[in-house]
Amino acid sequence: MNSLEIRNRKIIDAVIRKEQAVCPGAIALIGIYGSFQTGDIHPLSDLDLLILINDDRGWQLGKAFIQEDLGVGHDIYCTTRESLRQDAEYDHPHISKLMDAQIVYCADEKYRIELETLREQVRKKLAEPFGEEDYRKAEKELKEARCCYADAMTAGALNDARRSVGGVIFFAENALALLNKTYFCKGVSRRREELDAMERKPDHLCGMIENVLAATTEEDLKEQLTQLMKGLDFCFRQVKGQLPRKKKPAGADTLSGTYEEMFSNWHGKMAQAAEKGDRHLAFMSLESLNEMLNDISSEVDIGTYDVLSAYDPGDLRKTADGFDRILRQYLKEYEKAGLRPARYADVDEFAAEYMRNCGE
Repeated sequence: MNSLEIRNRKIIDAVIRKEQAVCPGAIALIGIYGSFQTGDIHPLSDLDLLILINDDRGWQLGKAFIQEDLGVGHDIYCTTRESLRQDAEYDHPHISKLMDAQIVYCADEKYRIELETLREQVRKKLAEPFGEEDYRKAEKELKEARCCYADAMTAGALNDARRSVGGVIFFAENALALLNKTYFCKGVSRRREELDAMERKPDHLCGMIENVLAATTEEDLKEQLTQLMKGLDFCFRQVKGQLPRKKKPAGADTLSGTYEEMFSNWHGKMAQAAEKGDRHLAFMSLESLNEMLNDISSEVDIGTYDVLSAYDPGDLRKTADGFDRILRQYLKEYEKAGLRPARYADVDEFAAEYMRNCGE
């Protein structure tokens, strides 16, 4: 046993002794993960411990300290079952503590079985074919990267932009790990190796990340960040296009009332925008129609609609005509589904029809 292993054993023994002294029964198990589990050990390696606690008394065991003889910092951190259960949902790729920790102390075999059950849950998720739910999880992390990218691009100085770079890289790497249905097994020092091994990723990914980190001016940093985000967006579009899509057929049960809703919500607004020259009203009404059609088309087979191509900021009457043209296009799908818009000559005709079979 080398000196670092002896040190680690002393730390683990100290945790167990303290538990026995101040909160007996609070520890379920202890495992080692991180560099001492992967073998990536160097003289300044700290000890990463999974300390699974049974109740709140176990929080007393947490302690961060600096070992001055080696110049190493340690963070003895406790973990709850709920935290591990959340990790087992595989909503993020930082689950090595759950999946790979080498158990060195177990108060009862039932705790080891509980841990293995969670691990098996994750293994089953990872073994399933990549699908729509997996894509949505990855896309959620990509959206976080985009938010950080926006912060960087609107920053007024190099250091201000750099404050957002870590977020861009962190969430981008998370997104790619989820896009590849994997998790990070190694430490940050070997992140490039793990990224390179991924199949679904932008070309020259690690080179683009390095270019971001090497930038010395605000302009260069923003340019390199933009190239990284473009690469990520292109990669995600490719993966999304390859997903098997099972859409519902257009029918009364999937489309009923939607045409009337579109007409009601935005036809009048588009006419008003054209009359007043209100670009904001015209554009936002078109965008709302675009979102509704995107929502429907994500679930129902209604074809595709290039809604925003209708927007002409120099001619809002032409824009309103474009809106009506898109509605007519949708109406054809509506009618193919066996539906007819609910139209009435006047409000009296509507009221009479509306009250029919109501006993009046």
